[in-house]
Amino acid sequence: MGAPPLIDVSEGFSSPIEIALKELEVGILPITIRRALPDGTFQDIPIKWLLEEG
Repeated sequence: MGAPPLIDVSEGFSSPIEIALKELEVGILPITIRRALPDGTFQDIPIKWLLEEG
């Protein structure tokens, strides 16, 4: 969608999917999921929380 890559693409990444997967693996994607709670408030969950092992 025209966003600049957040990793060095000179490593041989050719497709946007490969670049996105590497960004996700490295943990640098600035993505947050906003969850609506029953009381009308929101909970913001960074995607890196969902990917942590443990």
